[in-house]
Amino acid sequence: MKPVPIIDLTASAASLETLDAACREHGFFLLTGHGLDELIEQTWFIVQEFFDADRDLRLSVMRSEANPLGYFDRELTKRRRDHKEVFDFIDPRNERLDSMNQWPVNLPGFRESMVAFFEAFSLLSIRTLELLQDALGLLGADRNLLTSSPTSSTVRLNHYTVGDPVPTSERIGLADLGETALGFHTDPGVLTLLLQDDIGGLQTQALDGSWVDVPPTPGTVVVNLGDCMQAWTNDRYRAAVHRVLPVASRRFSIPYFSNPSRDTIVTPLEQLAEGSPRYRPFAWREFSAARAYDNFTDLGTEDTQVTDFRIE
Repeated sequence: MKPVPIIDLTASAASLETLDAACREHGFFLLTGHGLDELIEQTWFIVQEFFDADRDLRLSVMRSEANPLGYFDRELTKRRRDHKEVFDFIDPRNERLDSMNQWPVNLPGFRESMVAFFEAFSLLSIRTLELLQDALGLLGADRNLLTSSPTSSTVRLNHYTVGDPVPTSERIGLADLGETALGFHTDPGVLTLLLQDDIGGLQTQALDGSWVDVPPTPGTVVVNLGDCMQAWTNDRYRAAVHRVLPVASRRFSIPYFSNPSRDTIVTPLEQLAEGSPRYRPFAWREFSAARAYDNFTDLGTEDTQVTDFRIE
């Protein structure tokens, strides 16, 4: 099995072939040439400050069923509880959207750092999508058919803990912890830009079912494809099935989830269908809402998946 490739943003024709092969095989690659090293270093510092602060600070911005943004320490994947605590926010540059974000009031510089990160990674997601359009051979107006929108994209701060992230006194009635730190799953959107620290544990599943390490590599941003990309390309590209193994010391990661605009109807692109479409159209707004609710509470059934819309 070939390792997950490193792709420069100024990709040559040869590296585009490597990128295309990786997207067909498992949907993961490492991105370099982004020019964001200084911002990334500053972001790591403030993220660790947030999770190292007194727990009362995080509880002050606890998410709820009414507002899925903010802090949470008991999320589910495949109906099992993850070994992590998280903080979620949406586009802080949009006044209406930012009114839903929950920012800790006693952590100076936190919101400002998250705004800078969101803006830089929104631009990086556009550049990355353009790279994928090149690999797919989309030209002219056809490139406008495969898009994402910062106003529906989100950022998550992850802290993978050693042991249960929920205090013993609060575990009554909670789902069991999963066997892995984060259970296998796909991301629902277009693509994910991920920063991971140097601890390791991230893996992706290849076509043959084997698990491939996505190693921490200094100076790179991890990219994995989401469900919308798989449906748009009619299974030419894979939504990356990935998981995180248990770690001996705590681990941090920061994903930027690049999503379609809220009113998007996702359907295979005629230019990439190569025959008949394999997916019936589905509304991104409804699909994303179902996936978010599955993560919040155990509905007694398996998570909503893009394969639910596959035409048999």
